[in-house]
Amino acid sequence: MHDDDDWRDQRGETALRQLDRHWAELLQELRVVQTGVQVLTGFLLTLPFQQRFEGASTWQVVLYLVAVGFAVLATALFAAPVSVHRALFRRRARGELVMVGHRCAVAGLMCLAGALVAVVLLVVAVLLGGVAGVVAGGVAAVVFAGLWGVLPLTLRRRALLAATPPRA
Repeated sequence: MHDDDDWRDQRGETALRQLDRHWAELLQELRVVQTGVQVLTGFLLTLPFQQRFEGASTWQVVLYLVAVGFAVLATALFAAPVSVHRALFRRRARGELVMVGHRCAVAGLMCLAGALVAVVLLVVAVLLGGVAGVVAGGVAAVVFAGLWGVLPLTLRRRALLAATPPRA
């Protein structure tokens, strides 16, 4: 039996109620990140209209465009489950909706991490120089990889191992 099925049985949920709960949890997670991503994206989109931006070097402009690209893609990915929900509304496809929403959320988090790493690199490079920017961007990348990648996967692995009965 799949550990999620076992958990559902322990909670006394039907498969449909479990999908509804998963969808509600996913929507809540998306609400948490969506506003911040939209603010970041909006802020980034205003930068070229600032006077200081005219003095940006070619690599700074490229890095800025990378940050904007990741931020816009994250915004699109975090909003995509709503569009999919509209398309699948009343089609009895909650399982597909949850699966697509989950994948969009994971991809959106990766894009958000990419945008934030690029922003950290750019800001620190402009203020303190290229080497400091690369170091700060590298530190940011390690932090995001650790907190958003390694930690969740480690916890998931532990949970799976704890749920697996020992072999005789």
